[in-house]
Amino acid sequence: MSPSDIERRRTMEQSRALPTEVDLSRPSAARVYDYFLGGAHNFEIDRQLAEQIAAMTPNLADTMRAGRSFLRRAVAELTRLGVDQYLDIGSGIPTVGNVHEVAQGINPEARIVYVDIDPVAVAHSRSILEGNTRTAVIQADVRDPEHIVAEARETGLIDFAKPVGVLLAGVVHFVPDDDDPDRLMAVLRDAVAPGSYLVISHSTYEDQPQEMLDAQKLSARTATEITLRSKAQVTGFFGEFELLEPGVVHMPLWRPDSPDDVDDHPERFGAFGGVGRKPVAG
Repeated sequence: MSPSDIERRRTMEQSRALPTEVDLSRPSAARVYDYFLGGAHNFEIDRQLAEQIAAMTPNLADTMRAGRSFLRRAVAELTRLGVDQYLDIGSGIPTVGNVHEVAQGINPEARIVYVDIDPVAVAHSRSILEGNTRTAVIQADVRDPEHIVAEARETGLIDFAKPVGVLLAGVVHFVPDDDDPDRLMAVLRDAVAPGSYLVISHSTYEDQPQEMLDAQKLSARTATEITLRSKAQVTGFFGEFELLEPGVVHMPLWRPDSPDDVDDHPERFGAFGGVGRKPVAG
């Protein structure tokens, strides 16, 4: 069997497992992301767009991995601090180093609710997580935070009266200014109990070469175009939450596992990351 025949067979097998309303004629941001992370839940049309982007920004795969590494470090830190429930909004398709793997590896009792708008990401997530009773997957739009909170509560896995880790890793930059990202962030901050944490990573135009900015424009070909924002704007999304050291920084600089893990030019990854804690009265 030729490589092309193998590819066609894999695509057919994957397609049969997806909801009929999934449009395979258009690239999916979640599947492009999965491809860059080395996942298997993507199609030829996604890989073609990914390769176009990679040709313009050869380090983009490194950027994706830096984002996943930041999320892993943040979840590990919060789990060690006692957080045992997570709401992962814009979770994408589960790949190596997922939130449940990190959190449950430290605390087997940890509970995770994954949220994504992409039916492909949701379908694959439910398949991969089948049998893990401490996880759930809901399909919802980050622009409707009230619905997300209500659906998460319905799963029975999240108790909003207790501290929760709200994860928004690489998702708020998909919300255009016209959809008022400040409002949706305020809703999420208000929904959680004191002592809860907010984790954000967000693409930026600051310190970026022109080829990176040009590649970002290709995101307009997916259903989820990226809006680049400044460090000040990203910091503003934390509202009254108290930032953990070192604050909002280029992702590799947020509590690296060792000094050797810090890139000589951490700004090249094109995104800021930070973690904030909701103040506890008294």
